[in-house]
Amino acid sequence: MPRRRTPRQGSRQFWPRKRAARIHASIRYWAASKETKPLCFAGYKAGMTHIIATDNNQNTLTKGEEIRLPVTVIECPPLKVLGARIYSQDAYGKHPITQIMHDKPDKDVGKTTTLQKKAGNTFDKLQKENISDITLIVHTTPRTTTVGKKKPEIFEIALGGNVQEKITYAQNIVGKEIHLKDVFAEGQQVDVHAISKGKGYQGPVKRFGINIRSHKSEKTKRGPGNVGAWTGNRSSPVPHAGQTGFHQRIEYNKHILKISDEPKKVNVKGGFLRYGEIRNHYLLLKGSVPGPAKRLIKMTTATRPNKHLTKEAPAITYISTTSKQ
Repeated sequence: MPRRRTPRQGSRQFWPRKRAARIHASIRYWAASKETKPLCFAGYKAGMTHIIATDNNQNTLTKGEEIRLPVTVIECPPLKVLGARIYSQDAYGKHPITQIMHDKPDKDVGKTTTLQKKAGNTFDKLQKENISDITLIVHTTPRTTTVGKKKPEIFEIALGGNVQEKITYAQNIVGKEIHLKDVFAEGQQVDVHAISKGKGYQGPVKRFGINIRSHKSEKTKRGPGNVGAWTGNRSSPVPHAGQTGFHQRIEYNKHILKISDEPKKVNVKGGFLRYGEIRNHYLLLKGSVPGPAKRLIKMTTATRPNKHLTKEAPAITYISTTSKQ
């Protein structure tokens, strides 16, 4: 019987393999957009189910037929705009120069950060000639969900359009809510930023997928057969034990199949496992996304969209609501 061989599973793209700095992802790049609107939205991962939809992709063998698709359900309560951050540009890059905060934020925001007691800068005092970019500082509203926490997450989201349009939009939206339908639409492609499910300290067999050695091997069976040369640089890519999971990952071009504000159509019997029932707006993403239930998932406008993917969402004829318990 031939020996079973598999390629190594540990990608050198992600190095070092250490725990993420925080439980929600950091977005380091934004897609260019001429439309003046937020380029990101966030929601809590509820779980997965399956749907039956009519395939509207003209490049597949099943076009026009009903197919079964796995989908991830993400609950998306409204984001509240806490303030705006102003940036300037010089030869060394982009730097924040000031921020304008809402004078009456929610009390739950004080659970995450210290609230300012005095009124700070305002839009009327801005020197607009020095502004190169402006972003929104938003926070989530987990109290409206069944996640079981009150402490919101605070993060920045970028805006599309030119600088003057961004200033006008930010001035009108500070202190108000951003809803899911204000940012995304059905059939749109998004990039998903999330922290994967943590698995703790694991050995090289689980971490990199190496083969278990023969029972006649020396010292160990679940370790690497060769750890590299003893002389010279010791940074050779040898699979060793270490932290597995709880890493920041991006999945590109996830297809939004449905956006709705009717939770009854998607709530499974008994609630989603380890999550509960959905109470707010939600969306269905084709396929899976990183992270466990209740993890905050950030979705941004696709930076490199798939040109062969249709821009219209397929017609959904059935959504499974059977119990996942």
